[in-house]
Amino acid sequence: MEFTALAEKRVSVRQFKSDAVPVDHIREMVRLASLAPSPNNQQPWRFIAVTRKPLLQEMADVVRVRLRALLPVTLSEDARRAAQRVEWFSTFFAEAPLVMAVAKRPYRSVIARAVEGASLSAADINAMRGYPDVQSIGAAIEHLLLAATELGYGSCWLSGPLIAREALEPLLGIAAPDQLAALVTIGVPAAPPAAGHDRRPVDEILRFLE
Repeated sequence: MEFTALAEKRVSVRQFKSDAVPVDHIREMVRLASLAPSPNNQQPWRFIAVTRKPLLQEMADVVRVRLRALLPVTLSEDARRAAQRVEWFSTFFAEAPLVMAVAKRPYRSVIARAVEGASLSAADINAMRGYPDVQSIGAAIEHLLLAATELGYGSCWLSGPLIAREALEPLLGIAAPDQLAALVTIGVPAAPPAAGHDRRPVDEILRFLE
């Protein structure tokens, strides 16, 4: 598929058929995701393919518990409906045939080694540079989404479940200093995805400095 068609076809899908995703397709999606750029080619990503239904349900349960703990005891009707919507968006991954957990590995830049002994720490420099390790994780996830689309799957990038990161990481076998960065659902869409994207026009988001 040409890139223009691929980018236009990719949409967020949150409801899937129960069809399993073949292992060779999972491997190919991860291979393509790993072609994303990363600072100094450190490739700070690791991928965990979760297909075990009881584990996915347990993951959703810990997210649900954490989310409910964060909400006020007394809610207005409008707030209650919003809370239900947030809970569903944060836990629907339990119904997906495949959830890809993306973990971030520690990153140490060349410039951090160059300024050893200076007042700036490696963390300070990483922040000043806009967290290039996190940016590269985002690039890898976008590659993963496009690879899934190319293979005929729907997908969705989730950050909401990270409110329960501390509970999710042991379930996924992620140990410090690695850290859970995102979840991505992948599967055959339950229904044909809606065509088109609701996006701002290019003239609204682009300006030239000539």
